[in-house]
Amino acid sequence: MRTPDDLQLSESLASSPGQANPYEPELGSLPEADLPEGADAAELKTGTTTVGLRAEDGVVLATDMRASLGNMVSSKTVQKVEDVHPTGALTIAGSVSAAQSLIRTLRAEVNLYDARQGEDMSMTALSTLTSNLLRSGGFFIVVPVLGGVDDEGPHIYSMDALGGTTEETYAVSGSGSQFALGVLEQHYEEGLSVEEARDVAIRSVGSAVERDTASGNGINIATVTEEGVDIERFEEFEGVDGISNGR
Repeated sequence: MRTPDDLQLSESLASSPGQANPYEPELGSLPEADLPEGADAAELKTGTTTVGLRAEDGVVLATDMRASLGNMVSSKTVQKVEDVHPTGALTIAGSVSAAQSLIRTLRAEVNLYDARQGEDMSMTALSTLTSNLLRSGGFFIVVPVLGGVDDEGPHIYSMDALGGTTEETYAVSGSGSQFALGVLEQHYEEGLSVEEARDVAIRSVGSAVERDTASGNGINIATVTEEGVDIERFEEFEGVDGISNGR
């Protein structure tokens, strides 16, 4: 007997009368994942560079600030890392509208969990929720990096557009990934302080900006500790602490 795959199972549950779809959020329903007429996945790809690093007492997430529309730079001041949890943040690469919808949904679910359970959602639960939302196909196409701190310590999760999730010491996404990875492989090591991890994150994004034409125009840096999420924005790399030893 053939075993149904995850997509068939999800569709079967979603269509069963009186049966809740386990991939649906608690608030509202998931949007349909239809592509625009005449479009395909290759045409919807966008470029960016986002990185996430686990430090001793927190995590650091960093991204560039450029948005592309084909061969045109459509924006130079995009916020590509957002808080989605009191001690958690998410970087975005891919479709802007889908990413914004994903962030709003995660924030709503995290707040609802807090209201019902009287405690913050764990990073394991948050990563599972994010994975299920991506797997539903309603957020085509977003490739996030999730980072946060909970009772078990700091966490970094690498995710693909279909919801595949792995916990890593560092992770990257976007068209500048290969350039950022070269720096991370050289300079990342276990036990870095938050400040040291921040320096490595700046170097890795700076390297990608130099070589990837779809990345550029400054840097967003999110530092996440048990005290909360602190997001900084720099429209120029010059003057950012740590960049002098980077690119």
